[in-house]
Formats: sequence, C-alpha cells, structure tokens
Amino acid sequence: MGIQLDDIDYFLAVVEEGQVRKAAQRLGISQPAVSKALQRLEKELGFALFERSVKGMTPTKVAEQFRQRTGVLRGALRDAVKEATDLHLGALGLLRVGVSPLYAQKLFVPAFVQLHRQRPAATVRASVHLNDELWRLLRQGELDMALSSLPARVPDDLQTIALMQDELCMVARVEHPLHRQRRLKLADLAQVQWMLPGPDVAARRHVEALLAQAGLPPPRIALEVSNTAGQMRQILRDTNLVSLMNESMLAGEAGEGLEVLALPQARVRRAVGISMLKDAQLQPLAARFVELLGQAAVGAV
Repeated sequence: MGIQLDDIDYFLAVVEEGQVRKAAQRLGISQPAVSKALQRLEKELGFALFERSVKGMTPTKVAEQFRQRTGVLRGALRDAVKEATDLHLGALGLLRVGVSPLYAQKLFVPAFVQLHRQRPAATVRASVHLNDELWRLLRQGELDMALSSLPARVPDDLQTIALMQDELCMVARVEHPLHRQRRLKLADLAQVQWMLPGPDVAARRHVEALLAQAGLPPPRIALEVSNTAGQMRQILRDTNLVSLMNESMLAGEAGEGLEVLALPQARVRRAVGISMLKDAQLQPLAARFVELLGQAAVGAV
C-alpha cells in the first residue's frame, strides 16, 4: 500500500501534542482514526513510533529522527502544492494573513494600507481569530503568516519574528468594588466572575495558571468569548465582570471606563509578532508585508 501522506500528518500531530486525543481534536477527526493511522505507519516502517506511558506518548529515538526529516519534507511539499495552485489560479499576488483582533488596528491596518499603495494589484486575505485558531490554520497550510502575541516557548514546527512588546492587563470597570479595596490580593479574584476567551487561548491559560499557583480555584466564567470580544467591551462597563485587555487597546476608545486592577500580577509583558511555519519560504509580497509590519510596530511604540 505504501505510506500515506495523511498518516504522516497524523504522526506529526501526535508528536507535537503528546496525546492521540489532543492530536485528534486539533485535526478535527476521531481518536480511532488517528490510532489506525499510527498502526498503518508503524506497519509500513517496521518499527514502533512511540513509547506510551501515563504521561502521554514520546517518540522513540528512531521516530524522532523520522519526525525531523518528514517535517521538513512535508513543509516543502505543502509549499510546492501552494505554489502550483497559485500558478494555476494566477494568484501569485495573494497573501493570506491571520490577525489577532488585539493587533488588527495597531499593526495590520497601517501595514496593509502601505502595501496596498505599493502593490495595488495584490490581494490580501485576512482571517481574524485568536492565537490558538491562528496557529491551527497556519499548521494546516491555510495561512502564510499569523500576527498575534508570540508563545513563550516556540513550537518546533514554527518560527517567529518579534515586532514589539505589549502588556496584557486584568481590567474591570472603574466603579468595580475591587478598585475600592485598600489592599487588593490575588485571593480576592476567587470571588469575581470573568469574561475570558476559550480554554485553548494562552491568555485564558495564564489566568488559570496564576490562580492555581496561588492555590485558588479556576476563574468563574460568566461569558466565554472568541474574536468578537472587542465588540463586547460595553459588557464590562455595565457589569462587575473582570476581563483581559492589551495595553494598546486599554489606552484607546475600547478602554474607556475601564481600569487595570491594582495587583502586581495584573500585568504580564509579552512579545507580539509574526508566526510562520518553520523553513517556510516567503514570497516577495509576504516579505514586503513583514517589513511593513515592522515599520508599523516602530510607529506604534
């Protein structure tokens, strides 16, 4: 039968996630389908791919070498398919960019305006999502790059370009009772309700980890939001919910009537920039857009 490309993709996903369940969720398929793919691949290769334990699945030494080589080859094949498709469609002037709503206005908009003036025949396809969905689309080959906050630890299959630093802040309306407390403590957050993104988003995980490290229960979620969060700021002004907002948005119209909590842990510094697949070859249009994003970041500081 020979090795199937889908089985390679499933194998790479399991290596990255460490579990069949998580890999299946990311790929949008069933766990049995991933398990069968691994069995087929092991049968074709003639050796075991993983060492299984209660902590998850770790690739064997041979499988790790196989992962490194196939990861490079798979990326090259993905680029070749995209280039052939673009040539067929006459779309060499197409750039697919994933954008976090937190940095759309500050970085993407000014960079796109300049690109449009310089390359008026080019087409940019923008997809606005939070970073977890952006990275999923990037890995599936549906984006050329993603503009968002950068992970503290860059996954092996990605490369990043840092553009600027920004702060993620815990905020609540100015009239919130927490602002009236003389000595606000982290434990006080156990009593409030939150408006937060989904559980796979890094910002949400940061709040959960912060509370867990202090021996506190997980945040009480009253409203879980996606990329429409920027349109729901009025909810924070009309309720006692606590949420997260980046420094640049807080300084603008979206931050009116809101205030950062008086806690040392209420601000976290993080890098903002571009994520791409590792070893991806940037076309001239994409390379120029990266330069313009860098210029927009300098102007935004």
